[in-house]
Amino acid sequence: MKKTLVLGASINPGRYSNLAINRLVNHGHKVVAIGLKKGLVAGVSISTEKEAFKDIDTITLYLNAKRQLEYYDYIVALKPIRVIFNPGTENPELYEILRGGNIEYEVACTLVLLGTNQY
Repeated sequence: MKKTLVLGASINPGRYSNLAINRLVNHGHKVVAIGLKKGLVAGVSISTEKEAFKDIDTITLYLNAKRQLEYYDYIVALKPIRVIFNPGTENPELYEILRGGNIEYEVACTLVLLGTNQY
């Protein structure tokens, strides 16, 4: 299964990033997470640091374009296969950076992709 980084993770069960962590785990994916606050969701520890994770297949974003700015270099350095821009995270500037790094990106909803077996 694909190793996914949830960037913008939240311990709040009402947040979409929290739902995504739960559904990714339920679908058997290995999940790592970074958020503003440390915590635990579905057995996944949320880090507050830009950790040097290895073998990331997908980064799913739950940060608006302005908050993504500090993560540009980090995202490219992780060399994911793809980045998913969930609703509200669209960012043409980052699309260009990803293209330059030969990283695929998708403007989609992780929850919908999982629910329709397109993840």
